[in-house]
Amino acid sequence: MRTRTALAAGAAAVLIALGSVVTVAAAGGEEPPAPAVPASDSADAGFARDMAVHHQQAVEMSFLVRDSTDGEEIRTLAYDIANTQANQRGMMLGWLDLWGLPKVTEEPPMAWMGMRHEPGKDGALMPGMATRAELDRLRKTKGEAAEILYLRLMTAHHKGGIHMAEGCVSACAVPAEKRLAQGMVDAQQSEIDLMAELLRKRGVRD
Repeated sequence: MRTRTALAAGAAAVLIALGSVVTVAAAGGEEPPAPAVPASDSADAGFARDMAVHHQQAVEMSFLVRDSTDGEEIRTLAYDIANTQANQRGMMLGWLDLWGLPKVTEEPPMAWMGMRHEPGKDGALMPGMATRAELDRLRKTKGEAAEILYLRLMTAHHKGGIHMAEGCVSACAVPAEKRLAQGMVDAQQSEIDLMAELLRKRGVRD
């Protein structure tokens, strides 16, 4: 009996990792199954690609501010953001590998949302992302000024990320990815509230 239980659990884990749905009876009926492998132009694949890029910049900004200030509050926040978003990025890229889909396509960012966003010449690939000039400023700024700049840039970054994650919650078909996207919405909104408080402590109220 134990052997059969372990095999069933292992099989369920494999199905979830591949993006399949293990339907579970619920009070209102059963959840409809999602495609085992999303198409390359699906919301699932588009979100995974775009959010992986979006997360990479958040990780970069967090490392930059870590090296620019001794402030423990900001360094702790930056570590949390970098660690969380690096892990989530790895998960999304892993899904693309499992689905056998390319990590880069010729489609412009956010096409899966129907937005057809064209990256700016300033290096901002998606809404909320920092420009090359802003990243350069963060590299060169030190102390509390670097903290304030980081908090402002990351607040805008999170707002753009929430917009995309909400798009996945609405349009993605793979349940595990929808859950990840909703978790991003909740966590990043909480961090936006925290960053607003940290800015107020530094005399910034915009």
